[in-house]
Amino acid sequence: MRYSSINQSRSGVALNPILNLFDLTGRTALIMGSSAGIGYALARGLAGAGASVVLNGRNEERLDKAADTLRREGATVYTTSFDVTHAGDVGSAVAQVEENAGPIDILVNNAGMQRRAPLHEFSATQWNELMRTNLDSVFLVGQAVARHMIPRGRGKIVNICSVQSELGRPNIAAYTASKGAVKMLTKGMAIDWGPHGLQVNGLGPGYFKTELTEALVKNEEFNAWLVGRTPSRRWGDVDDLVGAAVFLASDASNFVNGHILYVDGGVTATL
Repeated sequence: MRYSSINQSRSGVALNPILNLFDLTGRTALIMGSSAGIGYALARGLAGAGASVVLNGRNEERLDKAADTLRREGATVYTTSFDVTHAGDVGSAVAQVEENAGPIDILVNNAGMQRRAPLHEFSATQWNELMRTNLDSVFLVGQAVARHMIPRGRGKIVNICSVQSELGRPNIAAYTASKGAVKMLTKGMAIDWGPHGLQVNGLGPGYFKTELTEALVKNEEFNAWLVGRTPSRRWGDVDDLVGAAVFLASDASNFVNGHILYVDGGVTATL
């Protein structure tokens, strides 16, 4: 298929008509858990596609540092720090983002944590903490943002799932349960909010090199097992997620709803 003409992006820059589908210029994206790691990489990628980004994190010093770095790269950046597990805090914080940064067009639910222990040794406190962070936050922030998106008749929500939404490993049963629940919550959101013009999808990373996985990367036995288990024969780099995130956040995915896109080097494809 060939195109003999070009379109103008929202910024006035000439683009191929297909590339124009991925242009996020003029849109505002709220990315949870984005002061480092995967969340930061996604925020940087969305900003690179033209979006204004709102960073969120618990550590305000790291949050400000991340924002300053993106601003030096030319991005329009705001920050917000609030308890994603507290309904009252979430509602008021989202309202403030809407007022200060503009209507939220894109939400990336990336807040998450990991706790490792055999399930019979896992405490109720650990279970509740993990579920509040990994699952409740997706419901609370997603609902708060959707209440603003629905009257506008449009919006993109990307929930960060995991290969553990499909697959288990020893000592992470609680995490697997939380990510499996996020997968199904994503589908439920798409069903309830799709008629209002929203697209809600999941992005499922495989094993990526981040601060949280540094110990596993350095574990020679685990590293050899994982690389041998992965058809692409390597760990993921956080930038590998950017293209998929931009797709799910853009007009290119306007008829994609309730889908989980795994970016895992093929781990979920093989035994």
